[in-house]
Amino acid sequence: MKLSCTRDNLHQGLSITSHLMTKNVNLPILQNVLVKAEGGTIRFTATNLEMAVNCSVRGKVDEPGEYTIPSKLFFDYVSLLPNETIRIEADDQSAQVECGTYKTKINGLTSSEFPLVPRVQGELSVQIPVDDFKRALSQVLFSVATNESRPELTGVSFQFFPYEGEGRLTMAATDSYRLAEATIPVVSPMKEPMTLVVPAKTLSETSRILSVFKDDVELPSSLTLSVSGSQVVFMYGSVELISRTIDEQYPDYRQIIPTHFQTQTTIDREDFIKSVKTASLFSKNGLFDVNLGFNPQAKQLSVSATDATRGANTSNCSADVSGQANTVTVNYRYLLDGLQAISSDQVVFEMIDPGNPCLLTPKGATESYRYIVMPIKQ
Repeated sequence: MKLSCTRDNLHQGLSITSHLMTKNVNLPILQNVLVKAEGGTIRFTATNLEMAVNCSVRGKVDEPGEYTIPSKLFFDYVSLLPNETIRIEADDQSAQVECGTYKTKINGLTSSEFPLVPRVQGELSVQIPVDDFKRALSQVLFSVATNESRPELTGVSFQFFPYEGEGRLTMAATDSYRLAEATIPVVSPMKEPMTLVVPAKTLSETSRILSVFKDDVELPSSLTLSVSGSQVVFMYGSVELISRTIDEQYPDYRQIIPTHFQTQTTIDREDFIKSVKTASLFSKNGLFDVNLGFNPQAKQLSVSATDATRGANTSNCSADVSGQANTVTVNYRYLLDGLQAISSDQVVFEMIDPGNPCLLTPKGATESYRYIVMPIKQ
């Protein structure tokens, strides 16, 4: 294999694929990236056996071929090279890398040992606006369960459905203590509803890959999601990420979302965040509790916390409170996650009583994002 390519192209290809490597004593080749040169393209492939990523960049191929090189070492080395043409020549033992005055030899492994990454022919493909998708990921991923006792909760529920001649995608995640749900448009028309559960690790990797492209104006405005059996593929530009889906059925979470409330409050989001952060300094270790008090007469929300060793704190914010006076105790970390996932200036906080789930939504866009936080029962 003999090729040359710009440092920027090589760096981009490696920054997309090098994070997927995994330490596996039985399969050391999983720490390598497969570099395949043919035609006018250089294709990088990495896999950890749960998911695989392919990325192609332009380059000049003098001799087609393929070779695997340790991902992290290769990426770290290329990151330090000057912005000049990089020439790579590989045989069965090593790869010679030259750039300006820099010359190095990196020992790798032959491509014949690299696991075969299957080509997935999607039975169903949908186009999703990439900016909406990135925003929805940032709004739901933090709610995924980290405990693997219920595998379905370690993923995000994707529900595609027809809506006014187009399609919609609702993404939801819960760890049983809080729930986040974001709904975004789908470019492709949907005829039938479709549901799947995508592992959170896959979506975190997808989000990271999309962030690599943030400065490129020539990229498409949509990404393609294809489903085939128990596999899902995300395609964007020259990148393809293939992953297994989670076969378990996602719970019907909608039945726990309250529809009628005793108290509704509209409040400035920044004020609410500041008050919660202030009170959090006095919450009990391990419980992370803050008390919310809603006063419709005084039109204010009080946020307080008391700790026997550190002291107590109460902050009052002016708020548009309607309905009954009410109080609830919640985990401040969960509440802050929801508040920080919302971009609107004002948020709506609705509750029934201290024992029922509380609903947080952006003002004026309640259909696009809903966040449920369970109370701490005294």
